[in-house]
Amino acid sequence: MTYSEASMDSLRQTGDELADAVVVTLFERGEVGTFNSLMRYVSTAGTPLPDGLPEVAREYLQATSVPPAWVDWGEMEKARLFFIDNNVHISTALSFAAMPACYVVPHVAKLLSATHGLNYPSKRMAETGQFTVYLMQPDAFEAGGRFIPAAQKVRLLHASIRHHLKRENRWDSEAHGTPICQEDMIGGQLFFSLLVLDSLHRLGIHMSTEGAEAYYYAWRVVGAILGVDQDAVPRTLEEARQFQDLYMLRHMGPSDEGAHLTRQLIDLYEEVVPGTFFDPIVSALVRYLIGDTCADWLRVPRTAWDSVVKTAPTLLGVLETIEDRSPLGAWALDRLGHLTTIFELSSLTRGRVMHYAIPEQLKKDYGVTGAVPRTHRWTPPAPTVTP
Repeated sequence: MTYSEASMDSLRQTGDELADAVVVTLFERGEVGTFNSLMRYVSTAGTPLPDGLPEVAREYLQATSVPPAWVDWGEMEKARLFFIDNNVHISTALSFAAMPACYVVPHVAKLLSATHGLNYPSKRMAETGQFTVYLMQPDAFEAGGRFIPAAQKVRLLHASIRHHLKRENRWDSEAHGTPICQEDMIGGQLFFSLLVLDSLHRLGIHMSTEGAEAYYYAWRVVGAILGVDQDAVPRTLEEARQFQDLYMLRHMGPSDEGAHLTRQLIDLYEEVVPGTFFDPIVSALVRYLIGDTCADWLRVPRTAWDSVVKTAPTLLGVLETIEDRSPLGAWALDRLGHLTTIFELSSLTRGRVMHYAIPEQLKKDYGVTGAVPRTHRWTPPAPTVTP
C-alpha cells in the first residue's frame, strides 16, 4: 500500500460512522448519564448488560463484543509473550516516547487537552497504561477479560469528543479535518506500536523480527476494535514506517499545548520516582527517545543526565546477557519487569480502576492559548552544500 498527500487528506475527513451514530443518538435522547452510570458495572467481557441500558447502546455493545473474525490467535499469543519479555521497556517507551510523540502533533495536543483537561495528567496516563495492560492479559478477549469492554468505551469516548467539538464550533474542520479522524487514529496506533519498537531498538533491546511483527499485529487488532478503517491501515511494518514518516512530516511541530502536556508528564513521573536525585532522568529519557528537535519543541529541559541515559543500551545489554544465559535470571527479570509495570500503574491510578466514560461536556477553557494555527507543517532544513 502506498500513501500520498491526497490519500492522507482523504483520511482526515472521516471519523467512525458506527460510534458517531451511537453517540449522537445518546445525546439527542438525553441518555448519556444513564449509559455512563450503568456501564460502570460492565467491566468484564461476558457480563450481562444491565436492564435500562439505552437500546442504541445495547445494540452497539452486542455488535462490537467480539474481535474481528480475521484475528490470528497464534500471532496474538506471540505478542503477549513479547510484552511479558519486554514489559518494563515497553512501559518506558509508551511513557517517554509514545506520549510525547502525541504531544508533538499540535492538533493532537489540543485534542488531548480538550479530552482530559490540563489539570489531570495522571488520569490520562493511567487510562493509557491500564488499557495496554488489559490488552496483554491471557484472557484479554475471553469471558472475564477487561479489554473488550474498555475498548468499546474508548471508541465511544472518541466519538463523543468529535460530537462536542463539532457541535460547539470549537474545531476548525476546514483546516484540520474531522477531529480524531482516521489519519489521527492510525497515527496514534503507530505511536503505540511502531514507535515503541523503534524506542526499544534505541534502548539496545534485542528483538526478533517475529516478535516485533507480532506486537505490531496486536495493535492492528486494537485499531480494528477501535474503529480504524482496515482498508487504510498499514498491514506491515514497512508500510507502517511509510505512513508514520508522512504523517509526522505533515503535522509535527511546536505548540503551547504540547509543551504544557509534556511538562505535566515530566512532573508526574518525577513524583513517581522516589526521592529527587533521579528526577532529571525523566527529562533525559524523553529527550533521548524522541530526539533533540522534538524535545526542544516540547521544551524538555536539558540536564546532566542526558549523557548518562545514552549508556542505557550498554546496561540493558548486560541484563539481556544474564537473561539469555540463566533461566532463573530470565524468570527473575521478567518478574521484576512485571512488578515494575504494576508499581508504575498503581502509582498513576492511586490503586483505583480507571473508568472510561462518555464526557457530557468538555472543559470550556481547554486550551493553553487560543485556537490552533491553521498550519503547523514542519519543513525540513535545506541541505548544506559544501563547496
